[in-house]
Amino acid sequence: MFNRRFIWSTSALILAIVCSDKGQAEKPFEWRTAQPEEVGISSEKLQTLTAELAKRQTKAFLVVRHDKLIWEWYSPDHGPDKKHYTASLAKAIVGGIALALALDDGYLRLDDPVSRYVTQWLTDPRKSKITVRHLGSHTSGLDDSRPNEEAPWKDVFWRRESPPRDPFTISRDVTPLLFNPGERFHYSNPGIAMLTYVIAAAMRSAPENNIRNLLRDRVYRPIGLNDDEWSIGYGQTFQVDGLPLVPAWGGANFTARATARIGRLVLHRGHWEGRQIISEDSIAAVTQSAGLPGDCGMGWWTNAGRRFPFLPADAVWGAGAGDQILLVIPSLDLVVVRYGSDLGPQAASQENVGRYLFQPFTQVIMPEAPSQTGSSAPYPPSPVIRSLRRAPSNEVIRLARGSDNWPITWGDDDRLYTAYGDGRGFELRVPQKLSLGLAVVTGFPPRIMGRNIRAPALEQYGSGARGKKASGLLMVDGVLYMLVRNAGNAQLAYSRDRGATWEWAPWKFTTSFGCPTFLNFEPNYTGARDGYVYIYSPDVDDAYSAADQMVLARVPKHAILEQSAYEYFVGLDSNQNPIWSKNIADRGPVFRHPGHCWRTGITYNVALKRYIWFHVYPKPTKKDGPSVTGGCGVYDAPEPWGPWTIAFHTEKWDIDPGESGCFPTKWMDQTGKSMWLVFSGEDSFSIRQVEVTLRESGKGAK
Repeated sequence: MFNRRFIWSTSALILAIVCSDKGQAEKPFEWRTAQPEEVGISSEKLQTLTAELAKRQTKAFLVVRHDKLIWEWYSPDHGPDKKHYTASLAKAIVGGIALALALDDGYLRLDDPVSRYVTQWLTDPRKSKITVRHLGSHTSGLDDSRPNEEAPWKDVFWRRESPPRDPFTISRDVTPLLFNPGERFHYSNPGIAMLTYVIAAAMRSAPENNIRNLLRDRVYRPIGLNDDEWSIGYGQTFQVDGLPLVPAWGGANFTARATARIGRLVLHRGHWEGRQIISEDSIAAVTQSAGLPGDCGMGWWTNAGRRFPFLPADAVWGAGAGDQILLVIPSLDLVVVRYGSDLGPQAASQENVGRYLFQPFTQVIMPEAPSQTGSSAPYPPSPVIRSLRRAPSNEVIRLARGSDNWPITWGDDDRLYTAYGDGRGFELRVPQKLSLGLAVVTGFPPRIMGRNIRAPALEQYGSGARGKKASGLLMVDGVLYMLVRNAGNAQLAYSRDRGATWEWAPWKFTTSFGCPTFLNFEPNYTGARDGYVYIYSPDVDDAYSAADQMVLARVPKHAILEQSAYEYFVGLDSNQNPIWSKNIADRGPVFRHPGHCWRTGITYNVALKRYIWFHVYPKPTKKDGPSVTGGCGVYDAPEPWGPWTIAFHTEKWDIDPGESGCFPTKWMDQTGKSMWLVFSGEDSFSIRQVEVTLRESGKGAK
């Protein structure tokens, strides 16, 4: 924690130097413009929607897609340089973003009890149980402050008088608790007031704990907001308990373009033009569902509970009275800003926003051809990889025709070890078709050569599900390990002499892990993240059923043969660290894509510092299991457990992707931007070159 605070003070000093005295931020980034059709949006439908919004008291309407400002409309009495009140949208772009900075610097955690920072609550048996997570997600139990005759304190809250009649003291000492923390959702302005209080109290020893200055120097100026483009906290700072407290429940004013920049920062997971303004983990912590009733983030609304079923599940937004909206949809690479007055007569929470803005907007997005992030993409676009350009289909190299599968690993002798199924392997072919055969590949594409290795103790017979088949290969410390599917559910085999002789582990995966595969690093497992070996599988008992999620196991690399040494990924804690359990029944999803989780291969790209995971999507059209034609995806992440993003996704590839594939680490160049995909399309050892284009603001893992 000391180091992180020191880094903060150093970075704050640097930012103070690069930002001028006149409050003008350096602006290396400027919006690029484009026609809506260039980014898959119908200008005709967008014009119709804008006309309807204009009738509904809209002042500003901006649309940004694929990092281009493709629509900017203002009412005659408004404009790009005019600030507009944001009302409770401030909870997201002021309170939520300030909390992300405090999380980033290590001053607090979401599951910290508030009483750690608000000592007045230490002796309260109920309020002492409130956490930071409860405050940000409106589940603390604190009453809201809408004025009524029965509770005069609510009216005083909004008058913002001097202490002790200020809104922070009222929130701390007067606001009643309606229910036990975490029991249910209840919107609460005092709850967000206490969130601001906690941030300032937790950062009491920091170089700066006034969130107005903190946001200005750490976020707003660095992303290009001039000081005259925004104001927050009703222009007030309340001194309470020796703390400079700035309201974050409302009282902010931003230009539409300034708000769009904050949306872009969230969309890019805290990256901004080559800099990490806020960490990816902290952005996720405040914008994703807190896992409590209401599925809110920290000041942000989320669609995790499908509040709006017509929006993607990853949509997040800030919203304020008068229907002030900042909408961010990572899977659509989209930011939308709307300012004005109420879109319609008062209705249930955000009903008008859904009816008059969100749902109509989904109609302006045109169906796109298969692309980097197609229509059913389950995750947001990669913050590092902008696109993957594949070689033309006529340049695909195909060897060992008639054989499929091809899991692969880089051995200690610089050869690639692989395994084939339902075929006779490379030339010279084995005399009889094998369900499981072993081979090695030498050279570098396009000049490669494959050779079969005869291994009687390993080889299997039987077509399809009737024969055991390899689903994963890994060499560690000179020992070659193979995960074998169709073995009820899967079994481990190993060779200490580079594949000549084999032995079988005396145990099997009998729950889930029906088609497991290893995470591969560099030769002989050098360059591994840590001392563990990682195994991924669809969460099913066989290799032929499509799953809704992938699961993950790990084992110390010196104990791969010991079943008792395996641990299973459960999920992430409040700090986004993995939770592991020895009990396989505790397993949770490491990746979700309903109906699409099938056969995969995963490797680590050293230069990009990203885990690259190739998925083949099933198409259930054959009697013996899903078809091997159709869609595929490439996902990337900074850690073996995520967070996953999309480098490429399509429901219909230009050629047959086969039934499995991966990007061998040996065939990645030193820049990480040239890779070769090994896949089983057309029942062959198929390889296709893929060129990576990086985002200008992209970075590898931290």
